[in-house]
Amino acid sequence: MSGVKSRRELYSEATKAALLEEATALFAEHGYAGTSLEQVAAASQVTRGAVYHHFAGKQALFEAVLEAQEKLAMEEIASAAAGATDPWESALLGLDAFLDKCCDPAYGRLVWQEGPTALGWHRWRECEQEYAYGVVERFVRGLIEAGYWRAAESVDTTVRFAFWMLGGAGMALTETPEADRPRVRDEWSQLIRRTLSGLRSQ
Repeated sequence: MSGVKSRRELYSEATKAALLEEATALFAEHGYAGTSLEQVAAASQVTRGAVYHHFAGKQALFEAVLEAQEKLAMEEIASAAAGATDPWESALLGLDAFLDKCCDPAYGRLVWQEGPTALGWHRWRECEQEYAYGVVERFVRGLIEAGYWRAAESVDTTVRFAFWMLGGAGMALTETPEADRPRVRDEWSQLIRRTLSGLRSQ
């Protein structure tokens, strides 16, 4: 079979990409409640029917936007962490990349503010665990296997502790006025680094 896509398939993919791009901008600016499918359709220069062709409704569209944001963020964090071969240094590079990402106004609002409202607490948490939780778990297991952290506590409990600590930083940065974010980011960075160091094996 030929791997060449038809013009219809290419148009469909381009339409979906445009919908996601415009929806991302609108949700980030106006929030989930303040954005309608009609606005997304108009910004994408398509009909409302075209929106429903790709997404079951506004919640499904937002979920796709959120997943795209998280996938990109996790890729950026993994790429930053790959700059070091030592698990400890890798984790700190990943931490810096995560905090930098949380300072981005669009990412912060979409993930930490609009996500729980749009999807509901349980579905939002499932989405976070699918992306961010897995990355945190890899870092934690890497530190334990390298001997930096003692494995006396449950690994799952340690992962959850780290996950929610980082989530607290993400929420705090999102709620901080943009002009103050660099200072608050550095404060969280120092607190988290001290916490991570406190868990190191003696």
